[in-house]
Amino acid sequence: MRKSLLGKIWPNATALVLFAGFVFPVYWMFNTAFKKNGDIISEDPVWFPTSPTFEHFKTAVNAEHFWTLVRNSVTVTVVAVGLSLLLALFASFALARMRFKGRKGVILVFMIAQMAPWEVMVIAIYMIVRDADMLNSLLPLTLFYTVMVLPLTVITLRNYVAAVPKDLEESAMVDGCTRTQAFVKVIFPLLAPGLMATSLFGFITAWNEFPMVLILNKDAEAQTLPLWLSKFQTAFGDDWGATMAAASLFAIPILLLFLYLQRKAVSGLTSGAVKG
Repeated sequence: MRKSLLGKIWPNATALVLFAGFVFPVYWMFNTAFKKNGDIISEDPVWFPTSPTFEHFKTAVNAEHFWTLVRNSVTVTVVAVGLSLLLALFASFALARMRFKGRKGVILVFMIAQMAPWEVMVIAIYMIVRDADMLNSLLPLTLFYTVMVLPLTVITLRNYVAAVPKDLEESAMVDGCTRTQAFVKVIFPLLAPGLMATSLFGFITAWNEFPMVLILNKDAEAQTLPLWLSKFQTAFGDDWGATMAAASLFAIPILLLFLYLQRKAVSGLTSGAVKG
């Protein structure tokens, strides 16, 4: 009886410790954002701000080019995720459903591209963008982010397509649908969980990317929000209150998107492929 009880408590206790370890930095970020400067630099940690302040958020929002950088980040991220999903949707269907010479080699190329560090291409990418006279432009960033998230998107969606029974597609074609209509009407609705998961991954990857925009876009108005996080300094050093407030604002879209897509992904798993 005691062993059975310990067997139940031990995994739950371990999970709680791991959860606390992952959540605490996020809590401390939001906590610091609402503290006064005196509480931030206090030797004794202030676990809960006694008198919360919004001054740090005002400093962050009123920073130079803030709304321009928000527009740049949203534009680059949304377009890159949309392009990668569109390309990956057709590529994953071809790799999962069609048999052609070199198919396994294509899959291997996507896997290698996912594992290879993109940093090895920084110099080549910079020289190409420079020679094309496209520095300080959002287009190269958008294309780079699309290529960066595309391999894993294709691999993930291919697994979802392969998991859909082929009989559903064949039944739709027997009923008069073309292959394209069968894909749109039968397979595509069942890919909702995969589309949600891959879009979330792509959004996080493109939203957080820092080094490439630092290299390609030196113009302040052509940069994105990750660079904005590094600019809160005063004559006395880093402004940690404004930095944590900016980091909190930067993380909110990711948290909201995760909560929204998580609900959609679960509902997509149970949405009917068969009508009663």
